[in-house]
Amino acid sequence: MSFPVLLGLLVGLPVVAIAIYLITPRQYESADTVAQSYDDWTNDGILEFYWGEHIHLGHYGSPPRRTDFLQAKEDFVHEMVKWGGLDKLDAGTTVLDVGCGIGGSSRILAKDYNFDVTGVTISPQQVARATELTPDGVTAQFKVDDAMNLSYPDASFDVVWSIEAGPHMPDKATFARELLRVLKPGGILVVADWNQRDDRQNPLSGWEKPVMKQLLDQWSHPAFSSIEGFAELLEETGYTDGSVTTADWTQETLPSWLDSIWQGIARPAGLIKFGVSGFIKSAREVPTLILMRIAFGAGLCRFGMFKAVRGVGASPEKAEGDRQSEPVSV
Repeated sequence: MSFPVLLGLLVGLPVVAIAIYLITPRQYESADTVAQSYDDWTNDGILEFYWGEHIHLGHYGSPPRRTDFLQAKEDFVHEMVKWGGLDKLDAGTTVLDVGCGIGGSSRILAKDYNFDVTGVTISPQQVARATELTPDGVTAQFKVDDAMNLSYPDASFDVVWSIEAGPHMPDKATFARELLRVLKPGGILVVADWNQRDDRQNPLSGWEKPVMKQLLDQWSHPAFSSIEGFAELLEETGYTDGSVTTADWTQETLPSWLDSIWQGIARPAGLIKFGVSGFIKSAREVPTLILMRIAFGAGLCRFGMFKAVRGVGASPEKAEGDRQSEPVSV
């Protein structure tokens, strides 16, 4: 790419992106909005072209180092495996990947760790694409399912895994309960999610409130929980062994936001592949990506990691009774 073309993109893209953003407002409506959004993003192929098989952030190390955008996403999966202690598990371990997208993480778990993986998503088009991308012999399968009401019986899986699905869930307490309900006693839950700052002690300021509303509306999020709040919800299910481990990976994942914008400039083949309409759709997301970088960099948002073990004596009946007697919170 010549310097004049690159300079033109660097100067013109933000202006065009902001203009498109302002004249095409979005608003979260329901779970149907989530399914439709992911169906649309999967069908047009733009998100996969620029983000690869992993529709989640990358891991750049601590402190962050310069890493290829797509490689950082694969690295994230391996770092999450190690953080959760899953690298110590045997081949054939059954894993439920909740919010599997087009199956990038599921395939790594199956190919590199020999796990038996089931990926679920609310988007039929994601299931179709994930199945299409999965070679024969890879022990990963995919189906449409609702994370708020999983179709599996209690105690079905050795591991439950989820990356960046939580923000889409309208009731975080129900989501927490379902993740742990389908986990076998002694099994491991590992979750990675976008979170907001815990505002119970430090309420959102004037500028933070409209920014947070935009971050929620733009990508079909009803709400973000805080790291502290979601950990409490996991404990309150009555399913855990009494403790939930958390970590903040904000710094490790922070370069992803600007890297994702850079993909549109560094890979001009996308302009040819998707044409004018594809350029407009891609540019439409640039202001949200910038807002995400601002929010995570300023501490308004945080990238949370969660690990829990289902207690051997955990009782679904006890958890149900506790849930009926306690208020729901996020």
